[in-house]
Amino acid sequence: MPRIIAIDYGIKRTGIAVTDDFQIIASGLTTIPSETLLSFLNDYFSKEIVELVLIGEPKQMNGLPSESSEIIEKFVQKFKETFPEMKVQRSDERFTSKMAFQTMIDSGLKKKQRQNKALVDEIAATIMLQDYLSRKMI
Repeated sequence: MPRIIAIDYGIKRTGIAVTDDFQIIASGLTTIPSETLLSFLNDYFSKEIVELVLIGEPKQMNGLPSESSEIIEKFVQKFKETFPEMKVQRSDERFTSKMAFQTMIDSGLKKKQRQNKALVDEIAATIMLQDYLSRKMI
């Protein structure tokens, strides 16, 4: 069964999560510099079968687009141009970074480890993907 990838795109870094072969469990894959993302994905798609890419959609509390929405929209357009055959779905990413940070606390990571913003981005992508999988199963 093909995998699903989630992307928590940021100006500097992008967190990436992926499902297992059965699309049951989401796991963090990596965090990379955002300028290398399309190249990374091109390499990943050549090695793995992916049926869907979830891309975080940042919103404010009132549901309107956040400040970073314009930057992410530009990335989404570039992604679609680069990978026209790939199915893309947007996913509300409100609170994923806060939930990721809380997950780090709950898992007992030391304060120094919790300051690793790359890890926060990867966990945020994982939370977004696991949420999608949970909704999909219903």
